Amino acid sequence: MKNINKGVWFGAAAYLLWGLLPIYWKVLSHVSAIEILANRIVWSLILLLALLSIRGKWQWLRDTFANRTTVVKLAIASVLLSLNWLIYIWAINSGYLVEASLGYFINPLVNVTMGVFFLGERVRNLQWIAIGLAAIGVLYMTFVYGQPPWIALTLALSFGTYGLMKKQSALNSLEGLSFEMFFLFLPALAYIIYREGSNVGAFSTSISSSSWLAVAFLVLSGVITVIPLLLFAAGARSIPLSTMGILQYIAPTLQFIMGVFLYNESFTHTRLIGFIFIWAALILYTIEGAVERRRIGRLGLAPA
Repeated sequence: MKNINKGVWFGAAAYLLWGLLPIYWKVLSHVSAIEILANRIVWSLILLLALLSIRGKWQWLRDTFANRTTVVKLAIASVLLSLNWLIYIWAINSGYLVEASLGYFINPLVNVTMGVFFLGERVRNLQWIAIGLAAIGVLYMTFVYGQPPWIALTLALSFGTYGLMKKQSALNSLEGLSFEMFFLFLPALAYIIYREGSNVGAFSTSISSSSWLAVAFLVLSGVITVIPLLLFAAGARSIPLSTMGILQYIAPTLQFIMGVFLYNESFTHTRLIGFIFIWAALILYTIEGAVERRRIGRLGLAPA
C-alpha cells in the first residue's frame, strides 16, 4: 500500500508538471517554436547522457543498433515526438492552448482505436460508444467552425502513433527517449548553430538584450523534459495502469483551465458543446474500464 501511495504521488506530480508546462513555454513566446524545440532536444540529450553515464549501462544501445527494425521504429517515433512537441509549443505561444488540451483529452480514445486497427485488440461495446461520442464532438466542431480542430487532431494522432511505435520497443522510457533525442540531436544542433551564426538565434539576441531569463529557460528545457518522465516511470512501476489512466487527465484539465481563465482564450458555447461530447466520452470510457477491471478481478481472469 505504501508503494502504491508513493506511486500515485509520483504519477500525479508527472502529470501536474506536464499540465503546467505551458507557463514555461509562454516565457519563451518571443522565441520561435522550432528554435525552442531544437534547444529542448539538445539539452535533453545532454542531461539524459549524464543520467545514463551514472548508471554505466550501455549494452542496450549496442543491442538497439543491432536490430534494424527497432532502429526504424524508434526513428519514426522520434520524428513523431518532435512533431508533437513542435505543434504543442507553437499552439501554446499562438493562443491555442484550449485546442491543444483537446488533443490530449481525446488521445486515450485515439490509442484505443489504433489498438484495434494495428494491434488487433478487441474493443467492447461501451468503448465503441465512447469513441463514437468523441467523433461526434470533433465532427460538430468541424461543422460549426468550417474546419476540423487540426491542432488537437495532429497532437492526438502524432502522440497516439508515437505510443504505438514505443509499444513495440523493448527499451524503457529513459533509454527510449535517449535514443530518440540522439536521432534528432544533429539536426537540432545544426539549426541552433545556423541561427546563432546568423546573429538571430535566441542566445545571441537574449544576451545582447540582457534577457538572461530566456537563456536560463532554454538551457533548463532539458530538465523540465526529463524530470516528469522520470516521475512518470517511477509511478507507473508502483500503481495499476487504471490509476495512471485516470491521472493522465490532470494535464489536459490544467491546460484547459489555464487557456480559458489565465490566458483568456476564446471558449464559445458552440465549442463548449463539442467539448461536452469529448468529456462524456472520457467519463464513459473511464467508468467502463474500471467496471471491466473489477469484473475481471472478481473472476480471476486475464485482461482481454
